[in-house]
Amino acid sequence: MPASPSPAPDTDAIVRVRGLSKTYAGGFQALKNIDLDIRRGEIFALLGPNGAGKTTLISVICGMSNATAGTVTADGHDTVRDYRAARAAIGLVPQELHTDSFETVWATVNFSRGLFGKAPNPAYIEKILKDLSLWDKKDNKILALSGGMKRRVLIAKALSHEPKILFLDEPSAGVDVELRHDMWRLVRALRDAGTTIILTTHYLEEAEDMADRIGVIRKGELIVVEDKAVLMRKLGKKELAITLQQPMEQVPATLARWPLALSQGGTVLTYTFDTQQEDTGIAALLRALTEHGIDFKDLHSSESSLEDIFVSLVHQDQAPTPSAQKAIPA
Repeated sequence: MPASPSPAPDTDAIVRVRGLSKTYAGGFQALKNIDLDIRRGEIFALLGPNGAGKTTLISVICGMSNATAGTVTADGHDTVRDYRAARAAIGLVPQELHTDSFETVWATVNFSRGLFGKAPNPAYIEKILKDLSLWDKKDNKILALSGGMKRRVLIAKALSHEPKILFLDEPSAGVDVELRHDMWRLVRALRDAGTTIILTTHYLEEAEDMADRIGVIRKGELIVVEDKAVLMRKLGKKELAITLQQPMEQVPATLARWPLALSQGGTVLTYTFDTQQEDTGIAALLRALTEHGIDFKDLHSSESSLEDIFVSLVHQDQAPTPSAQKAIPA
């Protein structure tokens, strides 16, 4: 994969990042010449190990940190020259739980809406609180809420001014299963209504389930940006494990056209192939085994998950190893 993807201009990009770099005092370069277009109405998952630059990138896009070089536009507004309009288009759910502990849920969400110059809209605020299962807590003070409920309040605050772009920075960190389900149900509804979602997460199964596109950042560099389905097709691997009726000492030379590995003990043959390849090779392989008098009693297929691909991209010293298994009747 190219180390520094340079996307062609996307005419439907709602967030456009060009040549973005960020160097902190002391010389540490957190971001290195980032180019990125985020499409209107998509769910974009930004993945990377701790310290890769995910939160720094979000902070710069949201105008909370100044870039050393480069430009960012949000909904057509430059985040430096037209900060107020750009920031009004953005809702942010940060990692940290911080809000006014002595305010009620209703007051803090309403106040957040007012900060962006939006007219009061009690019906809209009520809908948000109900969607996040906060309605029965609307008169509670923030300090009396559990950590999961405080996380819900942060999401409600981020949505209070009806942003076109929503950033979710590790939104699932430390939350319960119920909130996670509520949150992803709401995210899908927002995307269906036209909101653009950018999320970072360490729960890669969530990114695999939710995202339309994936970006991977490593040591401040954006190393890949791709449609999720295309990424998994390009970098994914599939395996077929064939359990033999009788062990064999070695793979016959006549089966050399298939990349077969024989397990210790000679009881399992493993056929590994790219997901871009046609699966018709499996049928030909099974016919060849039968023609050679090699009987088998079980088949299992497996394929790379997004987690496997992520690990291979971040470390770039190993191929993705299939992990998600499913049985196939022999």
